Amino acid sequence: MSGRLTTILLLAFVIAGISAFLVFRLVSKRVAAPPPSATTSVVAAAADIKLGTVLNSSHLTTIQIAGPLPKGAITNPAAAIGRGVLSDLYQGEPIIESRLAATGSGGGLASTIPPGMRACAVKVDDVVGVAGFVTPGMRVDVVISGVPPGELNATQGSVARTILQNIQVLSAGTDIQKDAEGKPQQVQVVNLLVTPEQAETLSLASNQVKIQLVLRNPLDTKISPVAGTATGTLFADPNAKPTKLVKKTGPKKPAPFTIEILNGSKLTQQQFPNPEAKH
Repeated sequence: MSGRLTTILLLAFVIAGISAFLVFRLVSKRVAAPPPSATTSVVAAAADIKLGTVLNSSHLTTIQIAGPLPKGAITNPAAAIGRGVLSDLYQGEPIIESRLAATGSGGGLASTIPPGMRACAVKVDDVVGVAGFVTPGMRVDVVISGVPPGELNATQGSVARTILQNIQVLSAGTDIQKDAEGKPQQVQVVNLLVTPEQAETLSLASNQVKIQLVLRNPLDTKISPVAGTATGTLFADPNAKPTKLVKKTGPKKPAPFTIEILNGSKLTQQQFPNPEAKH
């Protein structure tokens, strides 16, 4: 009996030691663990929100953010309600001040125009508009093509020239306009963010020549000098040497005859046309 009792006691001590060790490890981990960091409630988009939308309570939700907040984050939903969205927002994205129009400016395209700038509408073809070639936020160059006014320029044929570079697209969509017969028709319209001077240039070009938008990398903001290209240069031989212009001159006119007349001490001269000049 003493041997069996000793074995039982040893097993009890081992089990007790293991249990104590496990309890010690568990308690020490909880004590050493850092306290949970504090979170802050911020306003976020409850669903995808399109540019120009005026926010109401159904557009908003709140999320918890631990640590420092994004710059300009809105913590009170009342500060966002009634303000227009300046760029697309996505579900769950925190809403910051720079993405919203000023209080009282409303929504729509007008609220997205910065002070001192203008939104100028440009008609484009169906490929550019329908295929989504140009979408809001992209950067484009504006190229015009047509025959320059004047008889001398008309001999060159059509000329293409880049008139504006690195222009931001505000919106792209359709508009209803009337054709030559007065019937309504849908046209593709792209609104560009330009200065007042650039708006005048675009307005004049829209009524005179064909306009094409050329897509560019938004990270490429360099304004490069671009020379215009005429139709005649497309068919020119790039390896041909430039020819010198030779000024054509007509045949020399025969000199007139000169006769000296001596009358006493007085000497006079009289010229007569050369008969060969008539041939």
